[in-house]
Amino acid sequence: MSGHSKWATIKRKKGALDAKRGKLFSKLIKEITVAARLGGGDPAGNPRLRAVVEKAKEANMPADNIERAIQRGTGELEGASYEETTYEGYGPGGVAMLIETTSDNKKRTVAEIRHIMAKGGGSLGEAGCVSWMFHRKGVIVFDKEGVDEERLMEIAIDAGADDIKDTGTTLDIITSPDNFESVKEACIKAGFKPSEADIQMVPQTTIRLEGDDAIKMLKLMEMLEDHDDVQRVYANFDIDEKIMERELDQK
Repeated sequence: MSGHSKWATIKRKKGALDAKRGKLFSKLIKEITVAARLGGGDPAGNPRLRAVVEKAKEANMPADNIERAIQRGTGELEGASYEETTYEGYGPGGVAMLIETTSDNKKRTVAEIRHIMAKGGGSLGEAGCVSWMFHRKGVIVFDKEGVDEERLMEIAIDAGADDIKDTGTTLDIITSPDNFESVKEACIKAGFKPSEADIQMVPQTTIRLEGDDAIKMLKLMEMLEDHDDVQRVYANFDIDEKIMERELDQK
């Protein structure tokens, strides 16, 4: 399990994501709008829209908010025009980073992201400088407590999963993007409810961080994830979970 995935899992378990629900809603609305614009407003025929609508429902977003975001995407309602951009760069200790954004003003966003990166001990790089270090994968996470692990692994492999990683507290099912939905549905149908499920950029290798670099990296992740235009941050750091938990406890 990559460092940014561990970080997201620990934040979820500690309720850190719930504290920023309003900001989460804003980011989901942007994603719904873009998904509907690119693939149409019917979730049944638009896998990306279906996935983000499911996330919005899991976050308890009101149905009216979801519907209005879809209608803005399809042009039925007026609204801001959002553009997706992925920025690449380096964090403390030479960590490779991908920063996915959705913005109605790219010039403002890139200036603010560059400022955050510099403040956090990192820097933006040229397009392509680190993206080659990541593979696009489906990641389906199950909390291990009370789970029949052998049965879950059997279901996932039979449904076409590429790999299964035991992190100690979770089982992470790794799939190709094409098999993501079918593997997830097979697991759910068998009675296994994932705590997280998404298409992610998974790093091929990781960089171990300790001491000041580890703390700086986590603070940089927090600053970026807190930005209104940032949808996701991927990074190839490996930081001890106790350090991550301690950093969250201090907030």
